[in-house]
Amino acid sequence: MLRVMSRSSVSGTSEVLRAHCAAIAKEEALLREGGGKAGHERQRKMGRLPVRERLGHLLDKDAQFFEIGLWAAYKMYEQWGKIPAAGVVTGIGNVTGIPCMIIANDATVKAGAFFPQTTKKVIRAQRIAFECSLPIIYLVDSAGVFLPMQDEIFPDEDDFGRIFRNNSVISASGIPQFAAIMGNCVAGGAYLPVLCDKILMTKGSGLYLAGPSLVKAAIGQVIDAEELGGAQMHAEVSGTVDFFEKDDPSCLKRLRSLVALLPEAEATGSAQPVRSGQTVSAPKPAKEPNTIYDLISFDGQKNYDARDLLATIIDADSMNEYKADYGKTIVTLYARINGRPVGIVANQRLQVRTKKEGIQMGGVIYADSADKAARFVMDCNQTSLPIIFFQDVTGFMVGRDAEESGIIRSGAKLVNAVSNSIVPKITVVVGGSFGAGNYAMCGKAYDPRFIVAWPTARYAVMGAAQASDTVFAILARARERGDKKATHEELEDLRAKVKQSYEEQTDIRYGAARGWVDSIIQPHETRDVLIRLLEYASRPMPKAHFHTGVIQV
Repeated sequence: MLRVMSRSSVSGTSEVLRAHCAAIAKEEALLREGGGKAGHERQRKMGRLPVRERLGHLLDKDAQFFEIGLWAAYKMYEQWGKIPAAGVVTGIGNVTGIPCMIIANDATVKAGAFFPQTTKKVIRAQRIAFECSLPIIYLVDSAGVFLPMQDEIFPDEDDFGRIFRNNSVISASGIPQFAAIMGNCVAGGAYLPVLCDKILMTKGSGLYLAGPSLVKAAIGQVIDAEELGGAQMHAEVSGTVDFFEKDDPSCLKRLRSLVALLPEAEATGSAQPVRSGQTVSAPKPAKEPNTIYDLISFDGQKNYDARDLLATIIDADSMNEYKADYGKTIVTLYARINGRPVGIVANQRLQVRTKKEGIQMGGVIYADSADKAARFVMDCNQTSLPIIFFQDVTGFMVGRDAEESGIIRSGAKLVNAVSNSIVPKITVVVGGSFGAGNYAMCGKAYDPRFIVAWPTARYAVMGAAQASDTVFAILARARERGDKKATHEELEDLRAKVKQSYEEQTDIRYGAARGWVDSIIQPHETRDVLIRLLEYASRPMPKAHFHTGVIQV
């Protein structure tokens, strides 16, 4: 144990002062070791990095880290052993040039369990972040409340529950919060990441209100940890996790890429878009724009992967897909177009399979995809990202199963989020735009700054085939009720006329003539058009003020 000198036993020489300061610095170095060598080895055996190595991956190279509360819990709980830094690292450091508050559990100290001072330290960090408008990054790896001291951690206004209250208030204030679950996240502590804007989770981590043992004791259910609350389950079934990562380095790299999408990144120069007209070498898309013509078909019947289409438009290596394994009939992702960060919502035209619902048809909006898209739109508004909608939608799923899944409720949630979105929105109609799918995917009635369409686009309340069959059936029944019975040939002729009329109305030129779209654009020019439109749409809106100018009295 390092000996720190007593003030009463020494003279006031500078040498003594220097020695005392050096002793304090050495003791701080010991505190930063957390649970020591044994704890670090335990982390590595589980395929996880010690907390300060995680910070090394997360923070900018050579970035200074202003640590807060390093001495928390110092000699306070000696009956339970040493609790260096209260088992959590908090401080401010730059991530992609943006100052962020970092709150990271140290699992080498009592498995990252919360002691009274752990809670107070986290609350203090949240307060500083709130008052300084700092984005917060939580690296979660904790066994939850230290049960022998639960009466000092759980119930009061400055105890454990205050952390989650702060999560909610901070989110409502518009300050971004990112949570990466990189180990245990159990019991009440499970609310922290779910109250954040974006949730990442590594393979082998656990997120549940009660672990397998407690579940068995409480309800008699026998289940393993992965099935109960593993990363894959939350990515594919519950939809709780936004990004499923294979390991710590992958997770921390993703975190950095997400922070780089914040508006502050442009101000720091770490993510400057290349403006149109500049001679600087511009970013390129992953795929040549002309390959679009190999993906789609004139009649709109050809299935394609929306990601392949988007690869011809967004910058190469900029795709961060959100909830990739959940709600698969809508693709949501963060990306860049000519360096400018955007959010993208696109209909997936491939048939997909989900663990919960089974096979789902491409181009159709199901309850899970509507829920995902609504959450994504809200998050883009939280971080001021423009949203681009790519429409190729036949509508919402119908039928008993769809109604039982709450399709109307989920659809209303998406329509509400799009309606109240305040960030710039641009809509590109690449194929069908039918029924309420037009509304949910930001049709003309939902105030996109610009709405453009490909020559293959089609607009209508439903597809021509379905509409002609429906109208034909109605007219046929009407004729049958009349005095004159229609012949089979007359009815078939009627069907053909109805279908022809409907197909004429679904032609995008019909819609363009009536102002439903601003422009018909060539598919291979979509990226270039969007670069310009994003520049126009991202200009600040004028602030309204009362002014009449010159007026005669």
